[in-house]
Amino acid sequence: MGSYMIVRRLATQPKLANAAKRKWKSVVGLEVHAQIASASKLFSGSGTGFGAPLNTAVAYFDASIPGTLPVLNRKCVESGIKTALALGCRVNEVSMFDRKHYFYADLPNGYQITQQRAALANDGVITFPVITPGKKIYYKSVNLLQLQLEQDSGKSLHDEQLKRSLVDLNRAGLPLMELVFGPDLETGEEAASLVKELMLILRRLQTCSCKMEEGALRVDANISIHQEGDPLGVRTEVKNIGSVRSISQAISYEINRQLELVTDGGVVTNETRSWDADKRRTIAMRDKEVLQDYRFMPEPNLPPLHVNLKPGSRSTEDLISVAALSEEIPELPEHTRQRLMEYYKLNAETAIILVNEPILLEHFESITKSLPDMPTKVVTNFLINDLLSYCNKLSLDIADCAISANALRDVLKALHSDQINLQAARQLIPLLHTTPTADVSQLVKEHNLEQISDLNIIEAYCREAIANQPKTVQQYQKGKSKALYAIVGEVAKLSAQKANMKVVVECLERLLKK
Repeated sequence: MGSYMIVRRLATQPKLANAAKRKWKSVVGLEVHAQIASASKLFSGSGTGFGAPLNTAVAYFDASIPGTLPVLNRKCVESGIKTALALGCRVNEVSMFDRKHYFYADLPNGYQITQQRAALANDGVITFPVITPGKKIYYKSVNLLQLQLEQDSGKSLHDEQLKRSLVDLNRAGLPLMELVFGPDLETGEEAASLVKELMLILRRLQTCSCKMEEGALRVDANISIHQEGDPLGVRTEVKNIGSVRSISQAISYEINRQLELVTDGGVVTNETRSWDADKRRTIAMRDKEVLQDYRFMPEPNLPPLHVNLKPGSRSTEDLISVAALSEEIPELPEHTRQRLMEYYKLNAETAIILVNEPILLEHFESITKSLPDMPTKVVTNFLINDLLSYCNKLSLDIADCAISANALRDVLKALHSDQINLQAARQLIPLLHTTPTADVSQLVKEHNLEQISDLNIIEAYCREAIANQPKTVQQYQKGKSKALYAIVGEVAKLSAQKANMKVVVECLERLLKK
């Protein structure tokens, strides 16, 4: 019965009824495994490229050939230190490597080299915006308890038809950073927002590609519920969540599952579960009632890892300087948000959206630099409300949209010069996505998108609209100013959405005063 949840009925229902009067609270803690962006593995010279043929990126050490020894990858240590500094951690002058013993067919050594006793860094914090659709954005801080280096295991491939399992050791020994966060989160949305922020930081640092579809970032979530005033509840662990969206969905589902369980008279058992993205539910994998003994022991083939913590020091062949690496840290996402708000006078929500979409941010900075007279609100509205919305409707990542920053600049330049109106600018987005090399001015001519600003033509449209809307005209002339919008809409319809609305409003106001 170990593979299934055991539901025990509470002895007395009155206790449950009394307890239900208090508020339930959910507690979530994350463990994130980030693959370090490195050309070779943590302890061997094998390649780390994704998609290599099976068992072709395997050194003798990765396959646990007797007599082979680990050699620590300097680049991985530097990446770990950079990440720790960016997350406000205390980098330890001395850290240690350990063997964590357990058996898997794809773990040839029978142990994983990790850092259990003394990690590379501790005591960090990450502050990030929490974005929940339909709710106000707020900031949350989460403690980073530990950042450690460790090697990945291989991969087992199960053939259901042939009833056999095969092993691919390409991933064996890949360099990982394990980031252990405190139980400071409460919802799936907070967890997803934390991972989004972490991914932005790692990509800025270039220490991890964060391509979850390639397994470069994996998330485990520890979830429990308790009532206010009580100790933390029994937690379940949801393993290897494979996308940001799934993080939110899996945690939200598990919180609700536990709440339904306890309010129905059951109790939560300590177990490991997996997330089924198709069925959108967590599934029991194994219970954790018996604590597994990993028999940790010091790694005898790796000496303690020393780093130089002295201010102003420089790295040498034998010793990495933390101070020198701190100088290489680029502008981090939260600093970028503050800069956008201060320099461009953007509101917090707009700044958060731009920074959360790096390609959109690149477009914004490129356009504002080349068009300094363009109002920033026009640029951000077009990028967020029009371009990003178009991509979302197609379920298209903004990075995969074929429209270049130069093309977007030309669209906005034509809009700003009154060559086209906003409706035409929106029509150009799908045209440019399907023909990315096309010239914007040529597309405007080919599709007859030029804005009509000729006063005589517009006045003719306005007179026709007034004739078509006699009741609305009477309402406007009796003081109902909003009635003008209906007449403006009629002009837009008559002109096939090409009339200059600013000129239209001025013309209508003049004609209706007569």
